[in-house]
Amino acid sequence: MKIEELDDVESSPDERNHGKEIVRVDAKRALVGAGARILFYPTLLYNVLRNKMESEFRWWDEVDEYLLLGAVPFPKDVPRLKKLGVGGVITLNEPYETLVRSSLYYAHGIDHLVIPTRDYLFAPSFLDISRAVQFIHKNASCGKTTYVHCKAGRGRSTTIVLCYLVEYKHMTPAAALEYVRSRRPRVLLAPSQWKAVQEYSKLRPSPTSYSPSRDAVLITKADLEGYHSTYDAGMELAIVPKVPKRKTKPMIARLSCLFTSLKVSGNVIPVNRRLPVPEARAC
Repeated sequence: MKIEELDDVESSPDERNHGKEIVRVDAKRALVGAGARILFYPTLLYNVLRNKMESEFRWWDEVDEYLLLGAVPFPKDVPRLKKLGVGGVITLNEPYETLVRSSLYYAHGIDHLVIPTRDYLFAPSFLDISRAVQFIHKNASCGKTTYVHCKAGRGRSTTIVLCYLVEYKHMTPAAALEYVRSRRPRVLLAPSQWKAVQEYSKLRPSPTSYSPSRDAVLITKADLEGYHSTYDAGMELAIVPKVPKRKTKPMIARLSCLFTSLKVSGNVIPVNRRLPVPEARAC
């Protein structure tokens, strides 16, 4: 048996280069993190003064009916946000940047999603972006507004908002950025944040994977089993040709066309029994 000391074992060039790359990234993160800590309060004070002196320098801006984008809130802002219909807050700040505790949000009936992200040069991970986007969508589906913020409401929070617009408003990254800038002109993304938006646009699940015709509902013969009536005899399922997509035609009309095509041999007998309509989920 031969025992080798670890110091004597040579690593491959690829391993050494990979190790050096990790060290450089960690050093960059540490350096940026130290700078962000030093600049946090001076830049926060600068933003507060501009907000007081310039009417166009708003602390937050409305992106759409259920979405606000802005700077880090103070405790006194929580009741104001509640009056605006905010039911959820997404915080992209690191702990030293966070000025409102989660318990204060919860006391006002506001959900709080915390995704700590380093300032200036860094973006949330794909998984964190997905969590935030679904958080916004869930609130919007219940008629609740979500407030997305970082320190100044320019980079980290804008990354999340752009990905939401790409996912649920079907915008391209460029169109989403142009739209958000029209609502909040001072947004500014770091290269890594813009890259995260573009990658999310490419990697997100395609809506066509759920339904071949996007808004069509596939109904097979097996789906109709169990709905027996006194007029079952001789009933057959007719083939309904695909109707061109019309935005003004609701889904219930498509279903009614399908079920009215069920014919009884001999005479046509109306079927009075209706399928039960599922109740709307409570938010």
